[in-house]
Amino acid sequence: MEVTVFNSQGKATSKKVTLSDTIFGIEPNDHAIYLDVKQHLANRRQGTHKAKERAEIAGSSRKIKKQKGTGGARVGNIKSGTRVGGGRIFGPRPRNYHFKLNVKLKRLARKSAFAYKLKSEDIMVLEDLVMDAPKTQDFKALLAGLKLENEKVLLILGSQNDNVYWSSRNLNRIKVVTADSFNTYDVLNARKIVIAESSIEVIEKILN
Repeated sequence: MEVTVFNSQGKATSKKVTLSDTIFGIEPNDHAIYLDVKQHLANRRQGTHKAKERAEIAGSSRKIKKQKGTGGARVGNIKSGTRVGGGRIFGPRPRNYHFKLNVKLKRLARKSAFAYKLKSEDIMVLEDLVMDAPKTQDFKALLAGLKLENEKVLLILGSQNDNVYWSSRNLNRIKVVTADSFNTYDVLNARKIVIAESSIEVIEKILN
C-alpha cells in the first residue's frame, strides 16, 4: 500500500512509500495481540508485594484462654489471622510474573497491530527528522503541522536520535522509540503512529 510522506513542517510531499503487505496488510490475529500485550504488562510488574503471615508477626505465642469450659470458641495466640493485629492468611508473597513467548508469535502480534492501525488510517510516514539541538518548541511545532498536538502519538525512528528524544521528553502524550525497540502495546496504546522514512526498512527486516 502506498502512503504519502510528510516533511518536518507537517506538509505532504510528492514522495510516496510502499508499506509491505506482508506486514501492514495481513489479517490481524487477535489472540497473538492478546498474548503479547499480556506478556508486556506482566513483565512490567515488580512483584514485590508482601504481607506478614502468622509466623512473622511479633507477639507472644501464649494461648489466650483455656481450650474448653468457657462457652466460647477456642482461641490460640494473638498472632492468629482471625484476630485484629494478627497475620494475614495466605497473604501475597514476592513473585516473578515474567513469562516467555515465541519470537514468531511476537512478530505476528506486531504485524497485526500495524494492520489494525493502517486499516483505521492512523499511520503516517515522516521524512527523517534532523534537529541540531533539543528544543521542545520545535517538536511541538512539528506536531501542530501534522495536526497531532492533541493526540497520543508513537514516533518510530530508524535509529537513535538524542535530540528528537530530548525534545519530546516533556510532552506527556508523545513516545519516541527506535524501529528495533517498539512493541505491540506501544502501537495499540497510541492514537496515531508516525513512522520515520528510514525506519520502514528496519521494521520490515525485523518483522520478516
